[in-house]
Amino acid sequence: MCQQCIASLSRRSLIRGGAVALAAAATIPLHPIAARAEDADPGNPDEAIQRLIDGNARYVANTPINTDFSPGRAERARGQAPFAAIVSCADSRVAPEVIFDQGPGDLFVVRVAGNFINEDGLASLEYGSLVLGIKTIVVLGHSACGAIGATIDAVKNGTELPGHLPSLIDAIRPAVEAAMAANPDDLLAAATAENARLNAEYAATATPILSEARKAGKLKTASGGYDIATGKVTFA
Repeated sequence: MCQQCIASLSRRSLIRGGAVALAAAATIPLHPIAARAEDADPGNPDEAIQRLIDGNARYVANTPINTDFSPGRAERARGQAPFAAIVSCADSRVAPEVIFDQGPGDLFVVRVAGNFINEDGLASLEYGSLVLGIKTIVVLGHSACGAIGATIDAVKNGTELPGHLPSLIDAIRPAVEAAMAANPDDLLAAATAENARLNAEYAATATPILSEARKAGKLKTASGGYDIATGKVTFA
């Protein structure tokens, strides 16, 4: 066969091969990870909370599905649409995306030692609700919280802390005093739960944005406790 014929056949083969490849590619989602049922946008606040519960169950069972963060990276550069906000402690052992087995772009996280909501945190949550469309706010306490423990020490023993640490104590103090009034067997656990509950209640009633979203059925708030040893989150 002449060289010209061979070249012509080669070009035709390449063209046919390219067409087949393009046809095959057309059947593959541009972002395969977005095709998973777990990534569908929750339709309401209850579904959003259930998605967090399901994700935490996968984390506890060590069967996470969010292990490859490269798919969807280009899409995430265009914007964000998180379905939930998590108010968590700054403790290095508390990583909300890991704990709830969610991927980048799924959670809007506000972190501060002691997981309380101050004015800046409230503004962040309002942005999450008004602009990003979050459907739930979870205030997440955790076991062995140093900020709660320090507040207990300050309240019971009058311990004075340096620098700006007293501002943390002042923010957490109401929860500790409320827990102490009940005389619990485990004051640290009780104060941690009360702190999360009080701040979830604060988020639910904060005017005008969050309270209006809650009254309209667009937003729910909840408190939870994360056990570092087991990985399990218990919702109140």
